[in-house]
Amino acid sequence: MKRIILIAMLAFLASCGTNKEAAYLIVDRPINFDAERRELSLDYMRERYNLHSKDPKINPKMIVLHWTAIPTLEASFNAFDPVKLPGARADIKKAGDLNVSAHFLVHRNGEIYRLMPERLMARHVIGLNHVAIGVENVGGTEDPPLTKAQIDANIWLVEYLASKYDIDYLIGHYEYTNFENHPLWKEKDQAYRTQKTDPGEDFMTAVRNATKKFNFKPVPRFKTSEK
Repeated sequence: MKRIILIAMLAFLASCGTNKEAAYLIVDRPINFDAERRELSLDYMRERYNLHSKDPKINPKMIVLHWTAIPTLEASFNAFDPVKLPGARADIKKAGDLNVSAHFLVHRNGEIYRLMPERLMARHVIGLNHVAIGVENVGGTEDPPLTKAQIDANIWLVEYLASKYDIDYLIGHYEYTNFENHPLWKEKDQAYRTQKTDPGEDFMTAVRNATKKFNFKPVPRFKTSEK
């Protein structure tokens, strides 16, 4: 009887573990990355970074966490899907027609969607797109705020990516200007900056505390200029 109970308990625990892993399966839901987006990506790399390449590929060295400031999954996806930047984004349109995007989109319930291959360049962080994997989180405003489920999903995703690539840095979008004049920084236009607060310091602290085992390098504390 004890053996039967033990086997049953082990089966139950194994089942729980499987369910936990299943909750973080990456679902591929690609945005439009056609020939036009490919050419616009190459144009961006050439014009912004002076990088001349036949393919818009990146060498991932950092993970950048974001929020969409859009309340729903569908609306967030639809913001990234078009190839060209909409006219409403006049603040960044001067830097090119390539639409913003990210490699991953995390729903408020913790579901993880891969929007594009991790080694293709996405436009999500000024000066660092050529080395950065972007993770967007649905929401982020007061209504709706980011969730505990998103924190847990981001922790899992960071662990997945850091185990797959040689990742040196984990940063929040609000920290990107700390890399000005860093060897990874490539933006040529000294005037092209935007002010960011996503995904919030509390969110980043939670993810960093849970991923300390990877010994990510600290974000540079110096800033060479105020924008």
